[in-house]
Amino acid sequence: MNLDLKTIPAQLASLLEKTKKYAVFSFIIITLGLVGYLVARVNQLSRLEPSEDAALEKIEAVPRPRVDQDVVNRIVELRDQNVQVETLFKDARNNPFKE
Repeated sequence: MNLDLKTIPAQLASLLEKTKKYAVFSFIIITLGLVGYLVARVNQLSRLEPSEDAALEKIEAVPRPRVDQDVVNRIVELRDQNVQVETLFKDARNNPFKE
């Protein structure tokens, strides 16, 4: 085999002619390989569990809601004062079509 710069285009053209008939088959095989790899990788990543440290870190990062005791006392006081409204709600739940 003679490797001369002038013969390289002719050799590439003959190689292209030989491989042209396998182009569709090669494309299908490569595409199926990529799809198979992606399905396997997605399956692997979907089964992946976070570590205990990562889970605890996320849980600790969530701020806990705080309600002042004064607000709680005020809500309880307002609920106790409004007995009539509470009974109206109970009546409406029992018979919503009553006027």
